Amino acid sequence: MPTAEAPYRRIANDLAAQIRGGELKPGDKLPSTRELAEVHGVHMNTAYRAMPLPHDRELITGQPGRGTCAAERSGR
Repeated sequence: MPTAEAPYRRIANDLAAQIRGGELKPGDKLPSTRELAEVHGVHMNTAYRAMPLPHDRELITGQPGRGTCAAERSGR
């Protein structure tokens, strides 16, 4: 029986797909944790837990006073 993907991973993968697909361009501000929670129908803690995954993949970056944005793409 297949195991369902954890909600926080689903959110992280959705953000990654939006960035890689060009829907979120470098420098674009990501939705707030509250907005992500509402869109995905999860608790804010679950949305918050999703954020380190795209950050570790260097897809997003936090900017003090500005929020979390899609990272500049490297030449990979």
